[in-house]
Amino acid sequence: MGIWNACRESAQGGRLSREIRVFLSYPRNMRVLLFTNLIYSFAMPVFYMFTNTYILRNSESVSMVIVYQLATYSGIPFTFCVNGWLLKHFQIRWLYAVGMMLGGVSMTIMMVLPELHLTGLGVAGLVMGMSFGLYWANRDFLALSATDDGNRNYYYGLEAFFGNVIGLLVPVTVGWFLEGSVHWFGVVNQGYRIVTACVFVVSALASAMICAGRFVNPPPTRFLYLRFHWLWQRCLALAVLKGLAQGYIMTAPAMLVARFLGKEGVLGTAQSVGVLFSATLLYVIGRSTKPQHRVVIYAVGLAMYALGGAANAVLFNGTGVVIFMLCLLLASPLIDFAYGPIVLQAVDTVSAIERRNPFSYLISLEFGLYAGRFVGCSLFLVLAYKVSDVVALRYALLIIGLLQLLSVVAARGIAKGCALVKGEA
Repeated sequence: MGIWNACRESAQGGRLSREIRVFLSYPRNMRVLLFTNLIYSFAMPVFYMFTNTYILRNSESVSMVIVYQLATYSGIPFTFCVNGWLLKHFQIRWLYAVGMMLGGVSMTIMMVLPELHLTGLGVAGLVMGMSFGLYWANRDFLALSATDDGNRNYYYGLEAFFGNVIGLLVPVTVGWFLEGSVHWFGVVNQGYRIVTACVFVVSALASAMICAGRFVNPPPTRFLYLRFHWLWQRCLALAVLKGLAQGYIMTAPAMLVARFLGKEGVLGTAQSVGVLFSATLLYVIGRSTKPQHRVVIYAVGLAMYALGGAANAVLFNGTGVVIFMLCLLLASPLIDFAYGPIVLQAVDTVSAIERRNPFSYLISLEFGLYAGRFVGCSLFLVLAYKVSDVVALRYALLIIGLLQLLSVVAARGIAKGCALVKGEA
């Protein structure tokens, strides 16, 4: 007990205690949202990585993975629109919770199929898209309403820190569990069923947490528009370019690792390498940077992505895949860290100018992301069927990485536009 009390007293006066006090100084809804995202981040790596490996293992078809992803992407913007109507009748926290639970439902649909086929994967993909649609539509609005431009760097930095630390543990744990399940149960698919059950448990815990918040629905006004302020048009261009990479990030890592590095255990280990460093870096960035630093952070993330794509294209072997994965582990969090605050600042600015429901901008943004994802997946399909799978896996990442560098111009224009409008006001 003496040692414990000494450690506790030391912690109370140390760095950890200061960080806890900083966290507790922020609004309650912001803290509830962060805890919800922390819990649910245990399920996200399963959705992003191991659903693809399940399809590859049971179908041995890259095209099946692409079909599933396209169905998922198609369900997201549709659900964003439906969510706008649902918000007139249901509390936003309940819709957020349903979105989290639907991810497990999608996985269950895949697991009960006696044989994978296009129709079944299409349905599973649409349900996963509905899950992501409800989750991200309400998560984005709650992030907008629970934060302001002054604390969003901290919010996204802490969120990225949690996500990356968990990203260090979950992929390697799930990966080696799935690989070991062959010896324990005789078939690896039994391991996937157990993982699906765990996803339901995590989703239920996250749902209970979000329901503890005191969140207010957006006002029940019109939310679909076709014309926007020039500043928001730049945000839509930024979304298209970001979606271009998302269409590939959801599928390429699993396919490359399966091709060059082996099975699920190797996939999980590859995902976990370097994440702890990335998480610590992002937390420090979130605590120490200001809004004017976001474009620089965004540019560094894009450059890392392009560098990883170049390594994969030049080497196209196990070493190249490892380099790409390491670059991606740094690039994706940096890009997401800067992208969120840049876009939410624009929503604050443009919604005040046009006097529109802020949720309407999030819906239009999702259509921009969908357009980019569709183009990204289509690029893979064109290269795969018109040339070869090897060319698609080898060069598309580099092409997308170079195209994404155009996002720096758009992000800089958005930052300058927001400052200009604020100065005029």
